[in-house]
Amino acid sequence: MKKIGLLLFFAPLFGSYAPPGTPFTKEEKPPNIIIIMADDLGYHDLGCYGNTQIKTPNIDRLASLGMRFTDYHSNGVVCSPTRAALMTGNYQQRSGIESVVSVKNNRNTGLSPDQFTIADYLKTRQYQTGIIGKWHLGYDTLHSPLNNGFDDFRGFTSGNIDYHSHIDGAGIYDWWLDKDTVTEKGYSTDLITRAALGFIEKYQQHPFFLYVAHEAPHFPLQGRMDPPVRGINAQDQEIITSADSLRRYREMIEAMDEGVGLIMQTLKKNKLLENTLVFFCSDNGAIKPGSNFPLNGYKGNVWEGGHRVPAIAYWKDKITPGVTDQTVMSMDIFPTIMDLVNYNTNEQSRLDGHSFLPLLKDPSARMEERPLFWRYGKDKQAVRQGKWKLIHFKKEVYLYDLSSDPGEKNNLQGSFPQTAENLEKQLMSWLQEMSPYPVLTN
Repeated sequence: MKKIGLLLFFAPLFGSYAPPGTPFTKEEKPPNIIIIMADDLGYHDLGCYGNTQIKTPNIDRLASLGMRFTDYHSNGVVCSPTRAALMTGNYQQRSGIESVVSVKNNRNTGLSPDQFTIADYLKTRQYQTGIIGKWHLGYDTLHSPLNNGFDDFRGFTSGNIDYHSHIDGAGIYDWWLDKDTVTEKGYSTDLITRAALGFIEKYQQHPFFLYVAHEAPHFPLQGRMDPPVRGINAQDQEIITSADSLRRYREMIEAMDEGVGLIMQTLKKNKLLENTLVFFCSDNGAIKPGSNFPLNGYKGNVWEGGHRVPAIAYWKDKITPGVTDQTVMSMDIFPTIMDLVNYNTNEQSRLDGHSFLPLLKDPSARMEERPLFWRYGKDKQAVRQGKWKLIHFKKEVYLYDLSSDPGEKNNLQGSFPQTAENLEKQLMSWLQEMSPYPVLTN
C-alpha cells in the first residue's frame, strides 16, 4: 500500500527534531499541535472579524495574541472536501472527495486508508493523535479516523447530528468512542470540548496532535436549551422562525467560543502554552443566518463567501502577533506542520499545499504567488492568481480584481481579456490534471 511505503520512507528521517529554520531547538520537546475547525462559520461571524452581535471573547483574544488571516480559504465550499484537503495536504480531488460524503448515499466510501494523512505523518514522529468531533470522511470501519492515522476518536462520522439526541440526517445514532457507538448525554459542542480537555490532560507529557472538529454552527440550529429535533429513523421535526434562528446561531457560536477558552485555560494550567501551536479555522463559508460580509456568496458556491473564512494561529512567544493578508488554503496546514516538526524537502514537494510557517514568524513575510483552484459540481469552478480571480458559473465567466473588489461586484472580463484568457488556460490545465467530477461512488 502507498501509505506503508511512505511510513517506511519517513521513519529513518527523524533522528533529530529540528533542522535549521524551525522555531525551536533540538533540546526542546516537539511542539503539540491543536487544530480547531468550526463548521460553516462565516467570514463575519466573529468579533475579531467585525461582528458585534455574537460574543466571541476567547477566539478574539486568540486573534489579538496570535496571527489573524484576512485571506485564508477553505479548499472546499462544503464540508468533506475541505477536510480531505486538510488531512492530505492536497487538492481534495486527488483523494476522490469532491463533494459531501453523504449520510444516505455514500455510507460505504470515503477517504481511503491508502491516503497518507497529517495524522499518519505525525505518528511517524511519535505523536499521540486524536480527533474529537466531526469526521465526515467515511462511515464504515475501513474509512474511519482510526484507519487514517488517529489513535483516539470521540465524536461523529456524519455531516451533522442533532446536538442533543446525536442522531444523523438518516435517522441513525452517530456518537462514537473509537470503534463503537457509545451513549453519552449532553450538548454535542460541550461534549466535544470536554473530550478535548480530557485528551490534553491525558497526553500532556507526550507530544500530541489534537484535531477538534466542532459541529457548530452547522445545521440543525440548536442552542444548549433548545429541544432535540431528530429521533431514530425520523426526519427533523421543527420549523424555526427567522428571528429564533439568529438567536440559536449566536448561542451555538458562543458555546464553541467558551470551549476554545477552556482549551486555552487547560493548556495554561498544564504549562503547555509555550509549546503548543493552536490553529483555528472554518471548513467553508456560512449559510444564512450566518454572515460572510463583505463577501459575495455563501457555502456551496465558489464566490469568496463560499471559501474565504476566518483563521487564527497562536503559539505563545513563538508566533508574532499581527494580521497577514497573504493567501493561504486548508491544504497548506499539512506542509506547514511538516516544516515545523522536521521534514524531507523532496517529500514535501509532492504536496499541493505550501508551508506558511514564515508568516507565523514574521507578519510581513510574503507567500510565493501561485494559482489556486476550486471546483464544486460541473458548473462551479474558479482560479485565483494574485489579485485576479476567474469564475465559471453556469456557462457564464466572471473576472474580478480582488484587491479593489473583494465583494466581487464588478465583472472585468470584457476589460481585461488577456488576463481572463491566461487564467482560463491555467484552470483548464488543472481540471485535466484532477480526477473527473463526480468522484464519490457507492
